[in-house]
Amino acid sequence: MSSRLLFQLHLVLGYLAWLLCFGTYVWPKLKSMAPFDAQRAIATLHSFRFFGLAFLLPGVVSPQLSASFAVFAAYGDFATGVLAMLALLTARIRPLFWSFVVAFNLVGMADLIIDYYHATAADLPAHAGELGALYAIPIIYVPTLAITHVAAFYLMLRPRLKRRHARPSVGRDISQA
Repeated sequence: MSSRLLFQLHLVLGYLAWLLCFGTYVWPKLKSMAPFDAQRAIATLHSFRFFGLAFLLPGVVSPQLSASFAVFAAYGDFATGVLAMLALLTARIRPLFWSFVVAFNLVGMADLIIDYYHATAADLPAHAGELGALYAIPIIYVPTLAITHVAAFYLMLRPRLKRRHARPSVGRDISQA
């Protein structure tokens, strides 16, 4: 089996495995949580995206790994992780928290889309071995990040009316919960 085909198979199976896990265990819990708590859980996962800076460490990935892919992936992940941490740090200042939630999800999703573009342009599947120790990031970690960004956007955009029907009103706005 070629490196390209193996990488693509791993990527598809990574998404499939995480979608099955997410749909069974994570999504039901996130949907049942207050919007603030659900977004805080997602921000906690994304706060670890500083790890993407490892793409810049000599010896961790091959020097032949496309710089357009590695550099953008590293700094895009770093920016997303910092924004997620800022969301967590500002949890007591709700308007600021929600601004950072929107920001880290927009930056993070844009980062993933642009990383896929750069990976395609650099034909990363054919050179997957150049990822070295970081091979697991696009196969295991990226699907989780992409899925949780989609979930975060869905939770932010779903109608408030649905939230009110799902939970009895206690005389306060759910976004304040």
